[in-house]
Amino acid sequence: MKVVIMCGGKGTRLREETAIKPKPMVEIGGRPVLWHIMSIYARFGFTDFILPLGYKGEVIKQYFYDYKMRNSDFTVDLKTGEHSIHPSPDAVEDWRVTLCDTGQETLKGGRLKRVARHIDSERFMLTYGDGVADIDLHKLLAFHTASGCIGTFSGVRMPSRFGTVRTDASGKILSWEEKPVLDEFINCGFFVFERTFLDYLDEDENCDLEKEPLQRLAAEGQLAMYPHPGQWQCMDTLRDSIKLNELWNTGQAFWA
Repeated sequence: MKVVIMCGGKGTRLREETAIKPKPMVEIGGRPVLWHIMSIYARFGFTDFILPLGYKGEVIKQYFYDYKMRNSDFTVDLKTGEHSIHPSPDAVEDWRVTLCDTGQETLKGGRLKRVARHIDSERFMLTYGDGVADIDLHKLLAFHTASGCIGTFSGVRMPSRFGTVRTDASGKILSWEEKPVLDEFINCGFFVFERTFLDYLDEDENCDLEKEPLQRLAAEGQLAMYPHPGQWQCMDTLRDSIKLNELWNTGQAFWA
């Protein structure tokens, strides 16, 4: 099954890093967050990836073009320029990666439509290039199958960044709760779609995934939500980047 990972955005809220690289290439523990996301899928046997590229897409292309050499021993003859690579059995992942330019300004729906020619399965997965989770993808897939819907996204309840209080009419505190888990679900990505969803999209650069296409799918009763019971974290800001690296460096990377 194909896995589409959105890699084209500009990451403007993480300019400290994205001035020189696309957001999926911002590192956690010395590896791009994109590699961590792909590893989540690979653990469940999904290793055929499609990456729609946009902003600084050449950085991602170069990373994968040089991937085998970066992760292997190699010998180079400095006089002739000939070289040979000596990979160890576990040095390089057994992944297939298709990288596609989809425009600098194109929104996610348009990017997905522009890579449709590479999606040759009747069902595919999709996620964003900046979020990690301890999600069970087999359970997600089973939920989607049982729903009978064209699309399924994963929802998660997030803790509030702030404490909450409840008062009476006079302002007296009735309860105080530090950073409670919110009742509402948010979309954490990790989608499953039937291929027919591609008919809801067009290649126009203004076609956004979360707006008309998913809203239309929901209105037709063809969109389901898998309630992910575990953890999720996006890399949206420098603060998020620092947090994810702290989790990795202290052995608390819940997605690993």
